[in-house]
Amino acid sequence: MSKQRPIVFGVAGGTASGKTTVAHTILKAVGAEQVAYLPHDAYYKDRPDLPLAERALVNYDHPNSLETKLLIKHIKRLMAGEPVQMPVYDFTRHRRTEQTILVEPSPIILVDGILIFTRRKLRELMDIKIYVDTDADVRFIRRMQRDIEERGRSLPSVVKQYLETVRPMHLKFVEPSRRYADVIIPHGGHNQIAIDMVVARLQALLGRGVP
Repeated sequence: MSKQRPIVFGVAGGTASGKTTVAHTILKAVGAEQVAYLPHDAYYKDRPDLPLAERALVNYDHPNSLETKLLIKHIKRLMAGEPVQMPVYDFTRHRRTEQTILVEPSPIILVDGILIFTRRKLRELMDIKIYVDTDADVRFIRRMQRDIEERGRSLPSVVKQYLETVRPMHLKFVEPSRRYADVIIPHGGHNQIAIDMVVARLQALLGRGVP
């Protein structure tokens, strides 16, 4: 690994905007072996003190639902050349599992999540900040499909959560945070031209061919 400081790259955007698609496209284009991937979703706080019914009612779209201090600590360790043990979160039980994932230091540290631009100390670690912008109706449909198919949720529970927390928190926290982005990618994760530009920039930085 190069002794030069790793590039910290943040990808934000609303729920189901295509952040993960963008992140994985970049991983593939740049080379997964060069990227340490830290999804903010893995850092939801564990609440073993609450029964499942109460955990389901927690506002998971508020910044306080995430252990961002631990994410910041992990980024700093990776920047210092140290591996970290990333948490694994079970969305069906709203709990962290006992497992962790070993993340090794890499030239690029890629962080994604809906709320990563809302915390100043986290933003200040990032060299490049991307906001993935997708229409609200498209995001809602994608989230509904994901939560039902992958997270075992019912349609009424998805709609209730969207109206009570997802949409209000998006308007309060996520949407305003786009002003911190260096680049805004419209049309979600399918804007290949924008993604190609980001990949080219990262490759140039990796080669240290730009100031």
